[in-house]
Amino acid sequence: MFQATKLKRLIFFLVGDAVIFIASIYAAYLLRFNGGIPEIYLQGLFITAAFLVVFKLVFMWLFKIYKVPWRFFGLNEARKIFLVHLSAAAAFMLVFFILQDFLNPYPRSVILIDMLISCLLVGALRISKRMFIDFSNRPHKGEPCIVLGATTKALHVLSGLKQGYLDFYAVGVVDGRSDLVGTYCDGFLVQDKSEIPTLIKEYNVKTAIIALALEQDDLQALFDELTGYGIRDIKLFSLIEKEPIKDISIEDLLARKPKDLNPEVISNFLKDKVVLVTGAGGSIGSEICKQCLNFGVKELIMVDHSEFNLYKIGEDTKDRRTISKLINIVNFKDFEEIFTQFRPQIVIHAAAYKHVPLCELNPRSAVENNILGTKNTIDLSKKYGVKKIVMISSDKAVRPTNIMGTTKRVCELYALNSNEKGACEIVCVRFGNVLGSSGSVIPKFKAQIAANKPLTVTHPDITRYFMLTSEACQLVLQAASIANGGELFVLDMGEPVKIVDLAKKMLLLSNKEHLGIEFVGLRTGEKLYEELLINKDDVKTKFESIFVTHSSPYDIAVLNEQIAHLLELEDDDIAGELKKIVPEFNHALNLKG
Repeated sequence: MFQATKLKRLIFFLVGDAVIFIASIYAAYLLRFNGGIPEIYLQGLFITAAFLVVFKLVFMWLFKIYKVPWRFFGLNEARKIFLVHLSAAAAFMLVFFILQDFLNPYPRSVILIDMLISCLLVGALRISKRMFIDFSNRPHKGEPCIVLGATTKALHVLSGLKQGYLDFYAVGVVDGRSDLVGTYCDGFLVQDKSEIPTLIKEYNVKTAIIALALEQDDLQALFDELTGYGIRDIKLFSLIEKEPIKDISIEDLLARKPKDLNPEVISNFLKDKVVLVTGAGGSIGSEICKQCLNFGVKELIMVDHSEFNLYKIGEDTKDRRTISKLINIVNFKDFEEIFTQFRPQIVIHAAAYKHVPLCELNPRSAVENNILGTKNTIDLSKKYGVKKIVMISSDKAVRPTNIMGTTKRVCELYALNSNEKGACEIVCVRFGNVLGSSGSVIPKFKAQIAANKPLTVTHPDITRYFMLTSEACQLVLQAASIANGGELFVLDMGEPVKIVDLAKKMLLLSNKEHLGIEFVGLRTGEKLYEELLINKDDVKTKFESIFVTHSSPYDIAVLNEQIAHLLELEDDDIAGELKKIVPEFNHALNLKG
């Protein structure tokens, strides 16, 4: 019987507002005449009531006040109610000037008095339920939690908890900023972070909700502090995410967001251009495609030899500007047809085999896909007048110890020595691992955790660099936008991450520390430490996250002959021939870094 519905709420507010409007007009007359309304003014009272009630209800409807539930009434709705009364008063004054002979004598001050009383009462009606909910001592539902940060975000979190959106209730708000300690946040006295152990002991708290905007280093430090107190369920609140409150992830802890990303520079580079992306369905290629569309390309030709990957990026983008081409770029003739038909202005070459162990097992395939694919891309781009080519390289091309890294170094040599300044400008961009890319360590660990298996780490001291895929791809495009051709750019990846520490954090986040870690030994060609991408000889660009590094010149005619010879060899002979091209290639475990 008392189940709330939209219709019941509408009827309640219409009736309630009408009563308030009549009462406020009567009260305005009483105040104006000190409690006794002269008989001569009674006719004006009834006429005023009739007009103002109608006007107010109409404007309340036009301002959509009746579509706002109790729990969402706030300052914006209060502002609208004031505008409603202002509009109604203005409309009545227009009526008064038209009918003043009929209405006189008339105390015009009652309009202002009525507006103030009516505004207060209408607002009070709507906020009454929220006040009752906020200050009632209802029994708590769910588990206790603490909120980190006395911020606007915290107010949203606390409001949501009171409304029962999560199966938690707040027992305290803490903040590390001394100027906020001792203040109040939605009725909670803000306490110092040092009080967290007391709250945990008193309320048996196992969950913390972070309502702060923190840099990666600060978030990491706070995570370590909370876990040190014994809190295992840590959540993040964000106003811009689809899911406002979510469990903290390993990506949140590792994500290093560059501060010098400049969308305007990237937009100027890509806007209204015909762009071709190879490896469009891969981890990097798919993100590059999305960024190209975001930055306003005229047409995007997405090339990939994987049917599933190409289908997936097509479904993810669903944009009329995209054209999907299912071909293998090692097939020169098929690839050339695309250049003939679409005449791209910019080519972004992201296609490559990147999985180190698989390339070790299949060196000929790695040579064909990585080296020949790159050569075809560059040769066709030059033939068909492409203005700029961007080749995605890898940190594994630095003093390579494996087939994959060496093939990428050969690709760099071919690309940079094929550059035609002022005609076909070619640039290479190196960076390390991106978070969550296919075949990388994080998806592997997630799969092992889901299967309740121990996490396999090759070596206790192995380290890697990480960056968010979206940020890495934007920096790639940003580097390309400032390139003149012939440069080898490297991205600043920050500090390396110990993989065993990464594994421990993922187990902790999953509350499956009991699964443990198993060391399985380094694989053939696998480095213990990735090379530092940035060294003292590298030159800074105008962006602090992008550097230009040195790359020795190479006779392109000789390199073409060597590539042709490579393609004639069997698997067992490829490593030796690659070393002739890349003398620093040392096909051994890099235990010293």
